[in-house]
Amino acid sequence: MKFIADAMLGRLAKWLRLLGFDVLYYPDIDDRELIRIAMEKERAVLTRDTRLAKDRRLRDCIFIESDNISGQLAEMKARLNFGGNARSSRCAVCNGELSRVSQKMEIKEYVPDFIYHDFNDFSRCGDCGRVYWEGTHRKKIREKLARVLPEPFDRMRSEKRR
Repeated sequence: MKFIADAMLGRLAKWLRLLGFDVLYYPDIDDRELIRIAMEKERAVLTRDTRLAKDRRLRDCIFIESDNISGQLAEMKARLNFGGNARSSRCAVCNGELSRVSQKMEIKEYVPDFIYHDFNDFSRCGDCGRVYWEGTHRKKIREKLARVLPEPFDRMRSEKRR
């Protein structure tokens, strides 16, 4: 399922991307433009705006009740029934698709030397070029998700911003 999140749900968009969901997010988008994109690209709208949720032009709209990220993730899990085997295949920042880096040398100039020498498995965003690897952020992400979503998230990737 593909989504577009309204301006109030940027953090949820990022976390859903970490879980592998395709989520568009534009922080300054107005409702009319959001509806146009949702209809044109056949995406379900994620919103906390009750007026937007009632708009009859939207075929698929998920109203998020919680105002904190833990509650929002729990709501999405209940609605989508996703499990802990989700693998991050999306860039948390831009929603681009991640692909495995086949030759480590490809990313040498984009990561610090100690990262390059200490890690072997890297992924790269095809859109913005950000590089991801199994680093310390992975543990923090897994811990947060484990509190909200009880299944294990062993395959999460941590982000490295260029």
